[in-house]
Amino acid sequence: MGRVTARRPVLRITPEGQIRRPDTLAVEEPLEIRLDGRPLTVTMRTPGHDVELAHGFLLAEGIIGHRDDVLAVRYCNGVDDSGANTYNVLDVALADDVVVPDGAGARNFVTSSACGVCGKESLDQVRTRTRFPLPADGPAVTVDALTSMPDALRERQKIFDTTGGLHAAGLFTPDGVLLAVREDVGRHNAVDKVLGWALTERRVPLGDTVLIVSGRASFELAQKAVMAGVPMLGAVSAPSSLAVDLAADAGLTLVGFLRGGTMNVYTGADRIKSGG
Repeated sequence: MGRVTARRPVLRITPEGQIRRPDTLAVEEPLEIRLDGRPLTVTMRTPGHDVELAHGFLLAEGIIGHRDDVLAVRYCNGVDDSGANTYNVLDVALADDVVVPDGAGARNFVTSSACGVCGKESLDQVRTRTRFPLPADGPAVTVDALTSMPDALRERQKIFDTTGGLHAAGLFTPDGVLLAVREDVGRHNAVDKVLGWALTERRVPLGDTVLIVSGRASFELAQKAVMAGVPMLGAVSAPSSLAVDLAADAGLTLVGFLRGGTMNVYTGADRIKSGG
């Protein structure tokens, strides 16, 4: 398995002077995901929890919906100049009855802010592809429980403590118990990893959980939540306009600027209850 951190020299400049020293950085390497030997997509990620990343990505793309949809996952054919395995190519063997949707796998298909698909088409694609419509009447989450989640997530960001360069995603119970947390240089990868964990643990659909992310809430992250059946997404930073549109369309509770004791609730406020 590849390293998650690396050391590089740096010139540190402060008002007191300059010093050269090594610095610890988060590793970023490509991961190619293949389906039954055929290339599907490449993502830049921090090595670690790659099998979960693949499961979460395939779930968010609508390719799989259950753990049994995947027969096997193995590293293959990725070697460096010395012939050592780089662990940067992952081949997923799907069950015989799994059908890959047209267009699935490309990160720019309906998931990137750079794509040319209009907002309405993007919303329609998520609505028609998700296997897990969100519950209309729950779960109920108190303000106190919700505001405690970012701090609980931050306390588990071990690699961020060393590098300062990783995003995090965490799955919580409605009463604030942290189920799992994953870190990655890509916010979408962090979410894929934690959703992939849930899928391999047979917890999907995630209708009784809250997904918390350490940065902003983009359309892509809202899409992943909806595709996994997560009814509430909270972010410590701002959502995008299309993320809010998707949340309203899908019945997702979307919370932004979740910091300290304050938050902005953009959609689905009925799931948030006052009190402890």
